[in-house]
Amino acid sequence: MKKATKAPPRKTGRSRGRLQILLGAHTPGVALAKALRWTPQEVIEEVKRSQIKGRGGAGFPTGLEWEFAAKAGEKWDEVAQQQGNEKYIICNADEGEPGTFKDRVLLSEHPEKMFEGMAIAGYAIGSRKGFVYLRGEYYFLKERLEQTLADLRAKKLMGSRILGSRFDFDVEIRVGAGAYVCGEEFALIESMNGNRGEPRNKPPFPAERGYLDKPTVVNNVETLSYIPTIIEKGAAWFTRYGIEGSTGTKLFSVSGDVERPGVYEFELGIILRELLREVGGENAKAVQIGGASGINVAQKDFDKPISYQALPPSGSIIVFGQGRDMLTVLKNFMEFFCEESCGQCTPCREGSYQLLKGLHMIEEGKASMRYLRELELLCEVMRDSSKCGLGQTAPNPFQTIIRNFKDEIFYR
Repeated sequence: MKKATKAPPRKTGRSRGRLQILLGAHTPGVALAKALRWTPQEVIEEVKRSQIKGRGGAGFPTGLEWEFAAKAGEKWDEVAQQQGNEKYIICNADEGEPGTFKDRVLLSEHPEKMFEGMAIAGYAIGSRKGFVYLRGEYYFLKERLEQTLADLRAKKLMGSRILGSRFDFDVEIRVGAGAYVCGEEFALIESMNGNRGEPRNKPPFPAERGYLDKPTVVNNVETLSYIPTIIEKGAAWFTRYGIEGSTGTKLFSVSGDVERPGVYEFELGIILRELLREVGGENAKAVQIGGASGINVAQKDFDKPISYQALPPSGSIIVFGQGRDMLTVLKNFMEFFCEESCGQCTPCREGSYQLLKGLHMIEEGKASMRYLRELELLCEVMRDSSKCGLGQTAPNPFQTIIRNFKDEIFYR
């Protein structure tokens, strides 16, 4: 690895193979001790300078989210604590997007990074309580996470008077019931509140009124796991990686028709074709980036970078080889959305069903080009009027796969 000197922004990213920034060794407590020597605002400013954006897919600046929560309600101090003016940190570990399994690796192999990131976030916004909302299918990890928490409490890195300071912070594990929609922050919060997991209208946002109607920060497992490194090594060190507007590295869950599937860490800005070369997928026909709700990329776009400005860096890379039937792939995605829609809003509930119905008609040779244009218009209605990200992104595979493989799909 290079020495920690500031490099000029690059126009394109480049692979460094399996980087070990997030997946490498970590000494628990070093970053937390450093953060406790700073003021909460100084911690937030360092996170803002790192320019890290949410690694769960939304891409909202993490430091800005913390700042909103820190300023929400009354100023946090000991008196405010006694009066019950609480704030919360929630780690979204509801990794339900098809093709995504990077958070599972962090939870099983590096949970102390996530917990330390949560404690630093709690100190920054004035929270004494954190929750990990664990995907129901990851229940087998709960015992491991509880043991890690117990070890951290024994080392005074969690619990009361952390590292001898006046800062108290502890974490509780909550387990979901397997609903895909609970990956959306407000559906997750409603589930934690004991209600049906359904999205809310925004505003207000969680930083204003989240869990128990208190200011709440909801961050992804990967996002929180980066925080100790950013605090320990500095924002300037972190911004050496990636490209302008998309700083740092990113974990990618790579699956499908590749020789070397697995979890990889690359700099943001890496060219898709380079990534495919690293994983043994050079002969790909198409790549689904971002899971079922992501976009389909054909060979003509393999030279684009994966970044917040170009191909979305959501973390899931599903590779389809030359022999794959893209209509079958698309039907599989739309069946998933029909199954997982919470049914609360009409555009998502009915729109997903109509798109799937249209695919069956295409398969049977009964769909005209006029009907296809009506389905494309329906996609725009779903994107503009669905209540949450599920309905807003459900049309993505339909639009991009049809656009990339129209001849294959219609002239079978």
